[in-house]
Amino acid sequence: MVEYSHTKKVGSSGRFGPRYGRKLRVRLRNVEMKQKKAYKCPVCGFPKLKRAGTSIWVCSKCNAKLAGGAYTPETGSGKAVTKAIRRVIDSKNREI
Repeated sequence: MVEYSHTKKVGSSGRFGPRYGRKLRVRLRNVEMKQKKAYKCPVCGFPKLKRAGTSIWVCSKCNAKLAGGAYTPETGSGKAVTKAIRRVIDSKNREI
């Protein structure tokens, strides 16, 4: 019979056992899942972008090094700025 540890459901936060409360452990698990996930590289398009350090993201395929958010390569405010810039460029292109 195979015995499963209690960390199968709780993931990486299982190392804390019953300490710190359920909500904090769930939050921590979600953050750690986001930061350890491989994201799509904006340079080569392959899902090989991994976190190298706080806000530093490196693609293991094309060796591109990017600055981004602490836990995800792109932050919410960064997406909003990119969208606003794109809108300004599109409006200038329509005028021409």
